[in-house]
Amino acid sequence: MTFILLAYRSFIKRIIEEKNVQHEAEVLHQKNLVLENIKAQESERKRIAVMIHDDIGNRLNILSLWLNNLDTKGDELIKKNITTQMSSLIDSARSISHSLYPVNLETVGLVLYIEELIANLSGRINISLSVSPKFQKKDIFIEVQLYRIIQEFTTNVLKHSEASRVWIYIKDNQTNLAVVISDNGESFEYEEVKKGMGIKNIESRIKSMNAVHKWKNVLNKGSRLIIKIPYNNEFPD
Repeated sequence: MTFILLAYRSFIKRIIEEKNVQHEAEVLHQKNLVLENIKAQESERKRIAVMIHDDIGNRLNILSLWLNNLDTKGDELIKKNITTQMSSLIDSARSISHSLYPVNLETVGLVLYIEELIANLSGRINISLSVSPKFQKKDIFIEVQLYRIIQEFTTNVLKHSEASRVWIYIKDNQTNLAVVISDNGESFEYEEVKKGMGIKNIESRIKSMNAVHKWKNVLNKGSRLIIKIPYNNEFPD
């Protein structure tokens, strides 16, 4: 009986171990699918953004220069209207390009790119950025995902939260990069909105970095997103 009992326990243990291995393999497979999906999206976004930035944007700038040298025979009103429309088109092309993919992020760096985002939103909401003095440039994949998360968070705040302030903290720790984004708006019940595209996009990007996160929301007092990204990850080019 003892032998049978031990054999049975060994059999059950082996089944549990095999199921755990299968579960871990499935989790890894899902992570890889998310990562590949985001890589494909970013690649296509980058292609379109570069096309808009380098082709359409440059063509509009050239047209603007030609217009400034054009003899309109004293009809300054026509010239002024065309110049205004041209300037608006240039701004729109730049805005569309940035929203699709942060084209210059690799050369400018994450911090300056966030500061540009803050400057663009300064007329709509008060955003403060605090960065650790020890912060060092990260892998471009990480920086693009973080910029996207901050962009998505602020967009959601502007659309839904009635907040007047947003705070962004970025800190290099010994084993991870910590990012905290919070606002003073109405907040939300996570279980009710977790299926929304905004939350899905944020959490998919967090998962693609193999990071951990936590939402801390208090209704009518604000939302807080805490992200910790381990340094020992390997990321795609």
